[in-house]
Amino acid sequence: MAAAAEQPDRGWYAKLRLGYKKTASKTVLAERSREGPLAVQRALYPEGDLCHTYLLHPPGGVAGGDSLDIQARVTCDAAALLTTPGATKFYRSAAPWAHQQQMLEVIDGSLEWLPQENILFPGAKAELSTSVDLYGDAVFIGWEIVCLGRPAVQERFDRGEAIFSFSLRRNDLPLLIERLHIRDEKTVNGAAELRGKPVIGVFYATPGSDTEMQLIRQEIAQNHCHEL
Repeated sequence: MAAAAEQPDRGWYAKLRLGYKKTASKTVLAERSREGPLAVQRALYPEGDLCHTYLLHPPGGVAGGDSLDIQARVTCDAAALLTTPGATKFYRSAAPWAHQQQMLEVIDGSLEWLPQENILFPGAKAELSTSVDLYGDAVFIGWEIVCLGRPAVQERFDRGEAIFSFSLRRNDLPLLIERLHIRDEKTVNGAAELRGKPVIGVFYATPGSDTEMQLIRQEIAQNHCHEL
């Protein structure tokens, strides 16, 4: 078992590197290295040869000063799904920021990036970054879900700060680059920002045909999803 990397004034540092490849019968987790309190369960196969992997962070949450670095690489014809068994919680911090970085690379394979939501407690200071690099005929679907505060118990994100960034590239050319900076409750309530909505969710899928895009737009219009 890898030794936990604790830095006295900075919290936990954890790094996890995963590599997937296709064998004659299925996709396997061929490469796995870790440092600190990040780990994965054994690979599961509830959908044929698609390799399901659960990311685990044993301490149960991310505090100020913690730094998590997750890297995953999927190679030719391999198919992997990455998720988490529960929400990732970011706790309040008096000063240091918490950092979580995901770097995903897919080379002529497919990856489903479907972690459960990130919950930011009031007073949290967190920077979350996801970069996806696709090459050749790579296929990617994924989502990013963030809950500011805990609305189910009437808890608002009325203090704290967060930076979210997401980049998607194919063959080193940018397809999408996004960045959101939440500074305080004014940002959450701003008319040009979140309009008081505590949950942010974005779904990504590539490649997609014009026909598929039109069907999705029709479905959104029929279900009035634009009003959410």
